[in-house]
Amino acid sequence: MKRLFWMLCGLSVALLAWGFYEAVFVAPVEATMGSIYRIFYWHVPINISAEIFPYVNMIASIGYLWARRKNHSLALKLDALAIATAEITVLYVGLGLATGMLWGRPVWGIWWAWDARLTSALMLFLLYVSYLLVRSFSSSGQGPVIAAVLSVFAGIDVPIVFMSIRWWRTQHPAPVLTGEGSLDPSMWPAFLWNLAAWFFWGCTLIWARYAIVRREQQIAERAAMEALEA
Repeated sequence: MKRLFWMLCGLSVALLAWGFYEAVFVAPVEATMGSIYRIFYWHVPINISAEIFPYVNMIASIGYLWARRKNHSLALKLDALAIATAEITVLYVGLGLATGMLWGRPVWGIWWAWDARLTSALMLFLLYVSYLLVRSFSSSGQGPVIAAVLSVFAGIDVPIVFMSIRWWRTQHPAPVLTGEGSLDPSMWPAFLWNLAAWFFWGCTLIWARYAIVRREQQIAERAAMEALEA
């Protein structure tokens, strides 16, 4: 498994490097926005992954609630996966917001606008920050349960983030992949390379965090058993 993990790390780094090369040196300059448009090649792929990982977190959280009284070992594994995906979701949603702000400042003239897309994305970020705070500071055994409820609300928010620019009038550009906007064929390679790169990198980080959390769980269980035997 370690060998497979390091292979995935290598693949992710290679994809990130190639995606950067494609976005900066190969993709054409956009006609109206110029080179600032290149942020799109990171902003959109990051946000796509940030809308996938919450569902992994939600499924793992609900699975934990189901398994915690029936299969302790499975419950711990699902809980570790839920924690790992929550942490990486915070990272990715945060990066999505940051890259959007970097694009918005030169294009809109402001760093932030309280429109539907940005506000719903910020809500997703805050839900997962709350999730991690509950997991970190809850002194009772109800922490994972409360966090699981938050993960369900986050799962509900994801389609709102996705559909916000279709449901409401916003400053955010029209969707370039599935809506009124259009992506020039010469721009697709850079976009797809970065989409794969950021997804695989996110999966690599989730795997790494999952392994760390599982090790922490095993150490805690061993310490609890030793305390009972003492």
